[in-house]
Amino acid sequence: MIRGREVRLRRRPVGMPVPEDFSIVEAEIGDPGPGEVVVQNLFLSVDPYMRGRMSDQKSYAPPYEVGKVMTGGAVGRVVASRDDQFAEGDLVVSAFGWREAFCAPGDRLRAIGEMVASPSAYLGVLGMPGMTAYVGLFEIAELKDGETVLVSGAAGAVGSVAGQIARLKGCRVLGSAGGPDKVRHLTDELGFDFAFDYREGKLSDHLREGAPDGLDVYFDNVGGKLLEAAIGQMRVFGRIALCGSISRYNDTELTPGPANLSRAVGWCLTLRGFLVSRYEHVRERFLADMSEWLRTGRIAVRETIVEGIEAAPEAFIGLFTGANLGKMVVKVDDAE
Repeated sequence: MIRGREVRLRRRPVGMPVPEDFSIVEAEIGDPGPGEVVVQNLFLSVDPYMRGRMSDQKSYAPPYEVGKVMTGGAVGRVVASRDDQFAEGDLVVSAFGWREAFCAPGDRLRAIGEMVASPSAYLGVLGMPGMTAYVGLFEIAELKDGETVLVSGAAGAVGSVAGQIARLKGCRVLGSAGGPDKVRHLTDELGFDFAFDYREGKLSDHLREGAPDGLDVYFDNVGGKLLEAAIGQMRVFGRIALCGSISRYNDTELTPGPANLSRAVGWCLTLRGFLVSRYEHVRERFLADMSEWLRTGRIAVRETIVEGIEAAPEAFIGLFTGANLGKMVVKVDDAE
């Protein structure tokens, strides 16, 4: 019998989460029954959407239960199997979250198969964040070659991929990020045409400088004042993909929406929210394209890796303080 630690939600956060909102518990992992698999996790994902599920309110996904494990993306290795689809040593992606090990039905796992990048990349550029960027640009914003695109949260897991994909399509790409190091990363390493620190200066001034003729597409990861500024700089028939609003996830009171939303009428703008989980039919096309871009070096991968499952709460909190560059992942102890 395997024993492993897991991270549970101890209480519902109020405002910014703190480490005391979580507890780390050792659990026993039973032997697999018929059709079941035991997996030793290698990497765990921390993602901004998890903050919404910590609140006890109706949403697109049920809230996390207090006292239960924080579920989410993970990559692990099969260590025991009674499912003919999986053999010991296979690498799999799961949604069983912040655990060192678990036993689950094989039909709840997805085999990685041919590796085109490190295992952790299947939680980032080849996982949910990468597919979110792909869907947001092509299915939601209907990106066309040569357009002018703004990406907020551009140094994060989703934004960094979205900006690079837009560059592959010959677009002029602008990105916002927090801090001069991240701004330099966007232009010097990821090939953005223009980047700015959203904490410095007026947002509208940055957008006029970077896109004097206006924006065709805005990929919105942050909401708030930057969404308002982007609406003010959109061209006629511009499209906004509403992916997230991380600037508001820890608010304890409702805040007003963009004051200039009426501009969407006169400029014939499209503002469209989306959940990547509703676009499973796109997965094979996404994986084919992204795998090719990675093989040929056209997409760069940047990760922030923290060590040990006990660091998962702090890594998660770091998403809201700007601690990550690219995808934030937790490397489980002894993961190879």
